[in-house]
Amino acid sequence: MIEKAKENIYPSISLFIFYSVHSSTSNPNNPPISSFHFPPMELCPVLDTSLPSPSRCYSSSSAVHRPLLLLLPKISVSARRISPFSHSFRPIRRRNVCSSSSSDTLVAGSRKEDGKNGEAVTKMEEDEFGDLKAWMHENGLPPCKVVLGERASHDRNHQPIHYVAASEDLEAGDVAFSVPNSLVVTLERVLGNETVAELLTTNKLSELACLALYLMYEKKQGKKSFWYPYIRELDRQRGRGQLAVESPLIWSEAELDYLSGSPTKSEVLERAEGIKKEYNELDTVWFMAGSLFQQYPYDIPTEAFSFEIFKQAFVAVQSCVVHLQKVSLARRFALVPLGPPLLAYRSNCKAMLTAVDGAVELVVDRSYKAGESIAVWCGPQPNSKLLLNYGFVDEDNPYDRLLVEAALNTEDPQYQDKRMVAQRNGRLSVQTFNVYAGKEKEAVLDMLPYLRLGYVTDPSEMQSVISSQGPVCPVSPCMERAMLDQIADYFKRRLAGYPTTLSEDESLLADGKLNPKKRVATQLVRIEKKILHSCLQVAIDFIDQLPDHTVSPCPAPYAPLLR
Repeated sequence: MIEKAKENIYPSISLFIFYSVHSSTSNPNNPPISSFHFPPMELCPVLDTSLPSPSRCYSSSSAVHRPLLLLLPKISVSARRISPFSHSFRPIRRRNVCSSSSSDTLVAGSRKEDGKNGEAVTKMEEDEFGDLKAWMHENGLPPCKVVLGERASHDRNHQPIHYVAASEDLEAGDVAFSVPNSLVVTLERVLGNETVAELLTTNKLSELACLALYLMYEKKQGKKSFWYPYIRELDRQRGRGQLAVESPLIWSEAELDYLSGSPTKSEVLERAEGIKKEYNELDTVWFMAGSLFQQYPYDIPTEAFSFEIFKQAFVAVQSCVVHLQKVSLARRFALVPLGPPLLAYRSNCKAMLTAVDGAVELVVDRSYKAGESIAVWCGPQPNSKLLLNYGFVDEDNPYDRLLVEAALNTEDPQYQDKRMVAQRNGRLSVQTFNVYAGKEKEAVLDMLPYLRLGYVTDPSEMQSVISSQGPVCPVSPCMERAMLDQIADYFKRRLAGYPTTLSEDESLLADGKLNPKKRVATQLVRIEKKILHSCLQVAIDFIDQLPDHTVSPCPAPYAPLLR
């Protein structure tokens, strides 16, 4: 299954590109530069610092996007001759990369110029190295049934993105491609020792952080890296999946405001904090991972890469990593050329990248005509996770849901008895309820017994509840009215937290020129509001079904809490 881990700590997949060049020199007149470029970060022609500071090298949205990979001078060494996991690499010293006047060097210019120059340099590199698929065939990829297609970017100033398409008509069950393990990046290969890999991934550092660190170091090798053609492809994708935009993890504060009212905004901020903690543990993996230590003995991670650079790399890996099933811990997260983001993700697709003997293969789950884009399953993830991990929202996502958290009141004198009853019925003192799109009535019905338990105040009624089996049944009309009023008020409050209404969202989405990030954020909040409106209507309908509408709600000094 692809990226089930996203449901856990850090998910996976759209693709980013790793722009990092680290130079060092003992000559103070030729200071070093280090950069790892991801959208929306931009190249700054600053040469007087060893690491780019956010205030100087990460400019506003009006500045120019320049992939630093394109700044590397041409060399005669062919990437295909280098061993993919050689331990003999040493830090490469470069001097004044940005001040070079060679034809390969791009300097700050307009966005329009950036697009033209980028295309020219990319064409030059493709002539030298061939495209990703050609490189893979030269390094062991067997004949397959896919080609790389090209589609225009949302932003005309960016290069078109590539996608995997069928090279011939395919039927369900056909093997589209089989990538040998020698072309797959896993912790087992990166760290060289499965025991070390398991130690790291069960301690403070995630697999994604280890993979991000490895690719950042490989990026520094430039064209000498075996992985150069793959990294270049990630570079071209600029973190854009086939369906939308970059992860909100690298949106600006103003762009995050598109998600105001949505719980996804707080999820983004929490995930960013988690990435910061990963960054603070980077030196640990560097000291413990023998292979990285041998390759880069003087490049301590937190000195070689700033947090912003690492966050962009982490998000890139998160967006493209594949979660393999039935493999060892050290191989479960894999970066697979021809995998995401070249493959599109769909919630209603069942095709998965699967580990087989010596390879990772894709068996399609439906028919494809030659030239059609091939899709894979992204796992049972709600739209909030799809946006956070891959930068898209699926309007037809059968796994989409919102969460409602209910909690028994700890100040209730009967709290312990209620907690016992809740546990007996498979509930917790703080219980999360999933509200799936299209199943709002079932979700509200699922909440009612738990909320009724919280409303019980009379000790004799509580004893009756304790002695009975199964969920708590309706106790009195006034209690039912109080409980349903609380549910209705809760959904009204959540809806009021959004700065726009459903109709305003519809108007925004009708604008064909709407900013892609704002569009995908608006798609998400519109779907959330539809779920909340449906839940509110269910509560109102239940109130209307009460036998006596003149009954006032019962006082509830220890009503359960809804968050």
